Amino acid sequence: MRPETYQDVWLVGGVRSAFGRFGGALRDVPVVDLAGQVVGAALDRLEWSPYSLDEMYVGIGMIEAGMMVPGRQIALAVGLPEHLPSLTVDRACCSGATTVGLAARAVRRGAGSVLCVGVENMSRTPRLLHGSRWGSRLGSLDVEDLLLMHSPVVDEPIASYVGRVAREHGVGREEQDRWALTSQQRHAEATARGYFSDEIAPVNTPDGPFSQDEHPRPDTTLEALGRLPTVRNSPTVTAGNAPGLNDGAVALMVADRASAGDRVPLARVAAYLQTAESPTSSAYLPGLAIRGLLDEHQLKPEDLDVIEINEAYAATPLVSIRRLADNDSALEEKLLQRTNMNGGAVAMGHPVGASGARLVLTAARQLRETGGRWAAVAICGGFGQTDALLLESVDA
Repeated sequence: MRPETYQDVWLVGGVRSAFGRFGGALRDVPVVDLAGQVVGAALDRLEWSPYSLDEMYVGIGMIEAGMMVPGRQIALAVGLPEHLPSLTVDRACCSGATTVGLAARAVRRGAGSVLCVGVENMSRTPRLLHGSRWGSRLGSLDVEDLLLMHSPVVDEPIASYVGRVAREHGVGREEQDRWALTSQQRHAEATARGYFSDEIAPVNTPDGPFSQDEHPRPDTTLEALGRLPTVRNSPTVTAGNAPGLNDGAVALMVADRASAGDRVPLARVAAYLQTAESPTSSAYLPGLAIRGLLDEHQLKPEDLDVIEINEAYAATPLVSIRRLADNDSALEEKLLQRTNMNGGAVAMGHPVGASGARLVLTAARQLRETGGRWAAVAICGGFGQTDALLLESVDA
């Protein structure tokens, strides 16, 4: 699709939960409860009446135990008005970003405010027992674990073709390990200076409040990363230069300026783009999507002050920035300095349905902190698809 551009669409604010590690603090918090707590925190912080909402979109990639219409369940559980329309979106990792794009479209056509939610609890994702519906007189049943991240489209592990495509772009194992270390270090620095304190809303769990990202390994070293074996038949991907299987939720408010009232928005949503290529294009497609947004606005890559590209693997931002820079090594280095400046999914984790919304929140907050004008967000997912957004400073 062509980039969609907007004038009066604003990201007013939002919050996220801390992201939990697989089987960690959020393991026993159902998706509806997890999202509901974060939605409640967002509405409270923004002092936003739920009765002024026009729509609600919820992004999720692994619908827990085949749960029906989680968006509607979340809305009712948190006490939103019964008349509020909701839509559950599944574009795999893109889902949370898609909710913001859909909200921008809704505001452009007349909605005043739209609640965007991204949520995932991968710790609660069940295995699938194929053939169990009608029974089996003899023999074994086929159990499938969706968390192995195997593409049924090309019948290959995602990590396998990501590593292969990275090598084709000249991005090897050592470069991916170095970026993974950078992600960990940047996240540790941001945590130490309290950057995430205004972003994270505590979540109540059976073991008490949870308010700090659980996945990061700030003490890791390049040597330790280099000793890890590759996984899933990949030439370069390891458990150290890929994110974990994580749990978390994000809630954002998108609105027109009149509905925002006297609140100062985080950023203007200037444009949105959905794009797709081959099923194995995920490592570079975010870079092409950002290029599409920039071309539409007659901007250059160096005009971007903030870039957020989801670290589906460490290879993803590296390959995408290389494509965005068009193999200009000096520009590539400059852009990487502006990419994932507070760490990315390799450090903080990748709850599939939540990550896209988290990227938007992070980019908008970082844009405000740096005093820059333009931020780009891109995330791959769904076997060769990408969602990308262009944000502009409120002061522009």
